[in-house]
Amino acid sequence: MSNVSGVIKSIQDIMRKDVGVDGDAQRISQLVWMLFLKIIDDREEELELISDKYKSPLPEHLRWRNWAADPEGMTGDELSDFVNLQLFPTLKNKLNTQGEDGKRAQVIKNVFEDAYNYMKSGTLMRQVINKISEVDFNASEDRHLFGDIYEQILKDLQSAGNAGEFYTPRAVTTFMVDRVKPQLEETVLDPACGTGGFLTNVIDYKRNHFVQSPADEEKLQGSIQGVEKKTLPHMLCTTNMILHGIDTPINIRHDNTLSRPLRDYGPKDRVHVVVTNPPFGGMEEDGIEQNFPAAYRTRETADLFLTLIIHLLKPEGRAALVLPDGFLFGEGIKTRIKEKLFAECNLHTIVRLPNGVFNPYTGIKTNLLFFTKGKPTETVWYYEHPYPEGVKSYNKTKPMRFEEFAAEIEWWGNESDGFATRVENEFAWMVSKDEIVARNYNLDIKNPHVGEQESHDPDKLLKIFNDQQKEIVNLHQQLKAILSEALGVGAANSDSRKE
Repeated sequence: MSNVSGVIKSIQDIMRKDVGVDGDAQRISQLVWMLFLKIIDDREEELELISDKYKSPLPEHLRWRNWAADPEGMTGDELSDFVNLQLFPTLKNKLNTQGEDGKRAQVIKNVFEDAYNYMKSGTLMRQVINKISEVDFNASEDRHLFGDIYEQILKDLQSAGNAGEFYTPRAVTTFMVDRVKPQLEETVLDPACGTGGFLTNVIDYKRNHFVQSPADEEKLQGSIQGVEKKTLPHMLCTTNMILHGIDTPINIRHDNTLSRPLRDYGPKDRVHVVVTNPPFGGMEEDGIEQNFPAAYRTRETADLFLTLIIHLLKPEGRAALVLPDGFLFGEGIKTRIKEKLFAECNLHTIVRLPNGVFNPYTGIKTNLLFFTKGKPTETVWYYEHPYPEGVKSYNKTKPMRFEEFAAEIEWWGNESDGFATRVENEFAWMVSKDEIVARNYNLDIKNPHVGEQESHDPDKLLKIFNDQQKEIVNLHQQLKAILSEALGVGAANSDSRKE
């Protein structure tokens, strides 16, 4: 399968002919559950070669190889009836999820819990299935190309208007995981995991640095945790985990992390590392804020997630997360959350990203916050990430690359010695806690090594606005005077001609 974009487009073109599939979101959801079953089947082929004792959690007649793989197999009404009356009812409600062997069944059940077959035509469904069957997910080339499939799906989600909250550029996720350095046995959580970009980076990092035996691999697989409340990204994340060798991603839960009262999270829920890009700019449903102490109650999703993350970290636990500029200079409850962060954690680094990193998903300017729980913040280091030479903005064809973070990595140093090797330069500067407190915890601090830049300080913005309003009034009065004088002169000339 060399032309991933073309294959996905041809599948969606087939689906567009089906009267039951309405819009990009349904087309993508339909595609994902089919891909999931094909990936499960390919992985089971691999497991059967490794172990004679492997037993599929699926009834034999519901395995992809037995109902979908034959291009001349079931079609038309027979296929539609099979999918609607046998496949879906069994996967949703009739799999045996008990015992150790039931974990695989539970993963499948979780994926299909809110999945639907939207296609009405069994003939068109057969055409889609045959296209998917062209992919061999045990072949390294085809497995690698699934990353391209993800990209294509995410672009389609973007066109449907609901993708931004799922996707973080790979360069950013790789850098953040590289900086928190998760150790083999450390539990790593993404409480808003979307399609699993951060978690796949954690898997790669641990395998590259630590895994040398089956026992190491077992520790790795038990250390990955994710939660995603939306059905489609949860399906994508589970599929992504399986493709990355997590055979039973039972710890990728379909849930809203914020829906549980904060006080109910106890020591057993705490983790060593959190890496995440919490949805920002959105509001939670009514009542969710009641799960948090009164001082931190808000309906803004990112603020609630930060409060939760501080609570969930073990002592010495580390976090890296993406937050927008609005959090840095925000007041009110945001100020109280920042006070809590400074009191309970060492916010040691803020990397300020340039515009366009998240294009085309959002144009909001963002920051990467790195902190460790257990000691209060004394100083905050800032690093302003520059565009690479010759680049004025990022876009779909020229996204950010991980290699651009080489300067930050070289500058970073070690937390164990308080980042003693860090020095200020044209991109890096340090600010004391006292200065930040004096600013009422406004963290939107510009690079002092460059000229005057745009400010987001509310008081300064209001003053600029008032000054501009005064200038507009003055200009209006001047224009009025000029017009009045001109009209007066014109009237006088007219009178003189009449005489």
